[in-house]
Amino acid sequence: MNIRKFLTALVREIADEAEHNPSFRERIEQALSVAPLGADVAHAPRTASKTEEPKRPSNRRAPAVLDPVQLARQGEGVLRNALGELNIEQLRDVVADYGMDTGKLVIKWRTPDRIIDRIVEVSRQRALKGSAFRDIAPEDPQERPSAPDLPEPREG
Repeated sequence: MNIRKFLTALVREIADEAEHNPSFRERIEQALSVAPLGADVAHAPRTASKTEEPKRPSNRRAPAVLDPVQLARQGEGVLRNALGELNIEQLRDVVADYGMDTGKLVIKWRTPDRIIDRIVEVSRQRALKGSAFRDIAPEDPQERPSAPDLPEPREG
């Protein structure tokens, strides 16, 4: 007898016994953690694992406590002040959550000022991205490169 036939016969016997023996059926349902057969799933009790928020994997960092790009749009000073209030782990969370460490180096840095500089640099770049297509000019004239001087068109 091959394994497929053996398992099929076993499952049929279990199903037949569950149909004829209510106590066996209840034990099977408990073992499989399913709602009783024929019960309305909407009214079935939920297990504790479904009602709790899913946990982040242990190798994942906590979510960032602020949005550095939004703060960079308000100004570099605002961003630096907000970042200065965070501890080094919260700064690393910001870096990880906003993908500011593609080379996996910033997470290893030990000085908050160095991490803050990196967050400010990347956040300003992202905040200004696409500003050439907006009607609003940047506040700092050095942020926007000036147009090159073009020669006057010649009249023929």
